[in-house]
Amino acid sequence: MSELNYLTKETLMQMKEELIKLKGVGRAEIARQIAEAREKGDLKENAEYDAAKEAQGLHEAKIAQLESAIITARVIDAKDIDISKVSILSKVTVTNIANNKTVVYQIVSEKEADLKLGKISSTSPIGRGLLGKQIGDVAEIQVPSGKFTFRVENISI
Repeated sequence: MSELNYLTKETLMQMKEELIKLKGVGRAEIARQIAEAREKGDLKENAEYDAAKEAQGLHEAKIAQLESAIITARVIDAKDIDISKVSILSKVTVTNIANNKTVVYQIVSEKEADLKLGKISSTSPIGRGLLGKQIGDVAEIQVPSGKFTFRVENISI
């Protein structure tokens, strides 16, 4: 089985809703596309049929991925977060020592990561490098573009 997938209750609900939609409306739509393509004649030379079958395979893979993520999900409540150190769902204010620029990140699961919203994955290089750090700690983090050195300024929820 996969490793645990830490999520907020809201994200888990969104994933369950998406799974229901994919299994219901999504499967029905792909079945309709396959039936429509089948009516167009010889399946050996029917590009539309091949495309519909490929879409079906991708759709089923997405369903399997979502089911796996839901099965391995562990819901974390904000009130259970220890803010004495950086952990999943905590917001951490860090200063990049090289340019003295301050940034706030929220450490989240891969499913919730959205850099535009300041949410970084706990499995990303920066997320992994910050986990477990306390206020005042310095983290040297190797990323594909080089090395960053961050000082943890604050931890909150």
